Amino acid sequence: MAHQKIVGSPGVCNVVKITPEKSSRPADAEAKAHHPKPGKAAFRNPWPSWQEIPPDALKAHVMQRNWLSTWTHPSTAESDFPIRKPDLARDRLVPHDAGRLHATWLGHACYFVEYPSGLRVLFDPVLTDRCSPSSWIGPRRFTPSPCQISDLPFVDIVVISHNHYDHLSYPTVKEIQVHHPNAHFFVPLGNAAWFASSGLHNVTEMDWWEQASVSIPTGHDGDGSRPLSATVSCLPAQHTTGRGPFGTDKTLWASWGVASDEASVFFGGDTGYRFVPWLKDDQDRDWDDEYAALPRCPAFAQIGDLRGPFTLGLLPIGAYEPRALMSSIHANPRDAVEIQRDARCRRALAMHWGTWVLGDEPVQEPPRKLAEALVALGLPERGLFDVCDIGERVSIPLDG
Repeated sequence: MAHQKIVGSPGVCNVVKITPEKSSRPADAEAKAHHPKPGKAAFRNPWPSWQEIPPDALKAHVMQRNWLSTWTHPSTAESDFPIRKPDLARDRLVPHDAGRLHATWLGHACYFVEYPSGLRVLFDPVLTDRCSPSSWIGPRRFTPSPCQISDLPFVDIVVISHNHYDHLSYPTVKEIQVHHPNAHFFVPLGNAAWFASSGLHNVTEMDWWEQASVSIPTGHDGDGSRPLSATVSCLPAQHTTGRGPFGTDKTLWASWGVASDEASVFFGGDTGYRFVPWLKDDQDRDWDDEYAALPRCPAFAQIGDLRGPFTLGLLPIGAYEPRALMSSIHANPRDAVEIQRDARCRRALAMHWGTWVLGDEPVQEPPRKLAEALVALGLPERGLFDVCDIGERVSIPLDG
């Protein structure tokens, strides 16, 4: 593909959608099986690994929560979660950071990624106290946000996986508009209207397997400054959407790939990997031989084969219990390791845990289960798929 020089205002993203080569899309991509059926309005998960919540499982869970004494709300009282103040580069290009990608976890599914090219990308930013439509009700943070949007030196691209309140926050988006007005948002199909109604128009809406080329001038025309460049890929995930009782699955969900020069990041967003039926005896054993043959979401292996490998994967490990209710939409730690391998992420960092109580598992269990999964698969406990502190800046070398 011929490269065209793009001149624009410093910091303003120039976005051009590009048609990926057929070799970088699966054979069934053109069928768009995830799109609504004729006469319907809801997007779909088109794989055997997805199942709607079984009515009997939902009934059993409601009874357990409301009428039986066997369920207790996961406690956060004794939780010890180190919170670090992010140590971010104040300049785009720092000599001692050359050849390294840096990722800082800002809690839940939000990562701030500093590419060695100088590009800065913010994934699923929600820095509010609650992840709900109200500041008075809904899940409340049990770990504070390590910083505010105003503390981030640069934000070029904001990537949104879907519109659930723990991944898309109106107050946070408006803060980005104030402090980083040139930031460009990449969102799945159907979400641009919400941004327009919120007064934001620097938005590109994309479908699965679509790509966009991004160029960001960093200086004035003629001063010799090299524009930042990136390729943004909208990719599949197994999930749902909705911000109210009448909007279920009316907008698409997605995972994403963002590459700049030699560095590439796969952002898993919010996703399940395989539906697990109700486990009556032990919900902790859903990868035993009895369940090992359950259908897996094929999208991640397609992503790895067609768009991988990736320097880094940002992958969810929490909100997975009870499995019969959560497994279709939320990966557990073992699922996450399988996703890392399928998507061909050389390194991975954990997310989607340690911020709000969204599942029934103990709040500090996901990292322990991740370590157990790595050991069970004969993989190293450190240096392959790691857990970091909230606010910690993790350095990932590009060459190993």
